[in-house]
Amino acid sequence: MTALALVGLPGSGKSAIGRRVAGRLDLPFLDSDTVIEQRIGCSIREFFEREGETRFRDIEEEVIAELAQAGGAVVATGGGAVLRPANRRQLHEHFHVIYLRSTPEDLYRRLRHDVKRPLLQVADPLGRLRELHAARDPLYRETAHDAVDTGRPSLGAVVQAVLARLEAAGQAVPA
Repeated sequence: MTALALVGLPGSGKSAIGRRVAGRLDLPFLDSDTVIEQRIGCSIREFFEREGETRFRDIEEEVIAELAQAGGAVVATGGGAVLRPANRRQLHEHFHVIYLRSTPEDLYRRLRHDVKRPLLQVADPLGRLRELHAARDPLYRETAHDAVDTGRPSLGAVVQAVLARLEAAGQAVPA
């Protein structure tokens, strides 16, 4: 099976769904943000504050390229990984990419108490999610081979939908 990458806005379930799908496929699970944090030696939020988003995106681009070359894993990407054309290309060419699609309102319901996501530490997080969705949705669609809605279904139902998309795409999915 080729590698699987999950893309989507913060809170769309990339890590939670990715872990479960990886378990079902008996593949390693990698979260690109976790890989980045291990590399930089601090939280992404601290790094953002100290070094800025551009420097963070440089490191993210390096990590995405490395993960693309490694293959054979389920990768949850950071919500902004699709902002750079090089990342979109690497993801699309080296992974089967599934866009975990959620409305800004569903994401706000999930994330309203989250203090770890630097881009949501603003006066109007719902407004910020709407802005992120408007800017990034076309990029997620461009990058992805498939999409699965993650608004209200249970985690298990989304995992099943992801596995069904992989099977429909001719990827090896265990029974």
